[in-house]
Amino acid sequence: MALDRWIALILLGICLAYGYAAWFTMDAGLAPFMQRNPIWPSTFPKALSVLGAGAALVTLFGLEKSNVKMGDIDYRRLHEYKLGQAIALLALMVIYALTLRPFGFLVATSGFLIIGAFILGERKLHVMIPVGVIAAFSVWYLVSQVLEIYMRPLPGFLLGLGG
Repeated sequence: MALDRWIALILLGICLAYGYAAWFTMDAGLAPFMQRNPIWPSTFPKALSVLGAGAALVTLFGLEKSNVKMGDIDYRRLHEYKLGQAIALLALMVIYALTLRPFGFLVATSGFLIIGAFILGERKLHVMIPVGVIAAFSVWYLVSQVLEIYMRPLPGFLLGLGG
């Protein structure tokens, strides 16, 4: 079995476990007034698990394959792929998760987007910096002001919160 199908099988298992948690365990502790809402906290995880399992099944059964043979991923030639970029992006995601609270959403997200673009090969700082800052501010504004979910925008010491 090709590497892409093994990965699809692993992702299918993850989606099924995530779906089980979303469908059967997440709603058990809901308050009575929330049980009458049309959208529950588990609505997005349920949809995500179904879509993820569907995409994994499409790859697992090879339904996405066309007549044009693009070249399968060959695990014996992994050194030829850009594994350094993938590992650097994964490390950057971990760093982003660890710095989100102490640095605030705007600083951490802008940094993540700018450094991520640099890792992927973009070298135009006059493009990366404004795009990263505008994207981070836009997401913060939508979540914080429109949805009214508080996210610390800046580091605590700048807001007088003591870190």
